[in-house]
Amino acid sequence: MMGKRIGKYLALAAMAILTGVIAAQSTSQAESGATPGSADDPIVTKSYVDQKVAELVRKELAKVGGSGGTALEVVTVPSGKRLIVTGGSEVIVRSGKAVAYSPDSNGLSDLTDGKDIAPGKPVPANHLILFPRDGRGIEADPASANGLIVLVRGTYHIE
Repeated sequence: MMGKRIGKYLALAAMAILTGVIAAQSTSQAESGATPGSADDPIVTKSYVDQKVAELVRKELAKVGGSGGTALEVVTVPSGKRLIVTGGSEVIVRSGKAVAYSPDSNGLSDLTDGKDIAPGKPVPANHLILFPRDGRGIEADPASANGLIVLVRGTYHIE
């Protein structure tokens, strides 16, 4: 008998709470003057929200990473030319004999071996090379008649 009373009170309490929530919602809608689904309060789909969020994320990543993308780009460096990259860019030599280039005495970071490559020294093939500052790069070994094929992540130019 007592269990039935508790159940009755719980049902009444739940109905009272539900009534309060519905009243609060209708009051807030009346105050805003917007009807759900109208031009003032449009209903949007999940795909629309996902698309807008993805666009904003791409814009913010472009600001942080500069004009370079996150994808690796295949680049051919002709013999006698240099590939110059911006700071934070990465390069992997795929074919050809490359040497490090820097306008000063500082080198490149070979992340594969964990070593510094001094200017004029060979850059190993298939090693991930990080360029800590702008203006550094790689060029084909002057003793080789062939150019280079490299993968680049970041902003670069050939000079």
